[in-house]
Amino acid sequence: MVEKNLTLAQLAQYDAQDGRPGYVAVDGVIYDVSNSPAWQNGEHHGNLAGHDVSKSIHEVSPHGIKNLAKLPVVGKVIPE
Repeated sequence: MVEKNLTLAQLAQYDAQDGRPGYVAVDGVIYDVSNSPAWQNGEHHGNLAGHDVSKSIHEVSPHGIKNLAKLPVVGKVIPE
């Protein structure tokens, strides 16, 4: 996969709706959650695809980054 570096505004387009892929960012790294059963319809425990979910992953998630780290990395978040 060719690395896609995206701004947060561009990331918002990858919301897993209407056939679009689902991406989330954590600590500046963008993960593809499109094929993850835990992220059906672009949602996982209140977190939405197309967003930076770093705060939730670090402060709320019981498993932290370990499950996302198993998914494909798309690229990195870049400044607007």
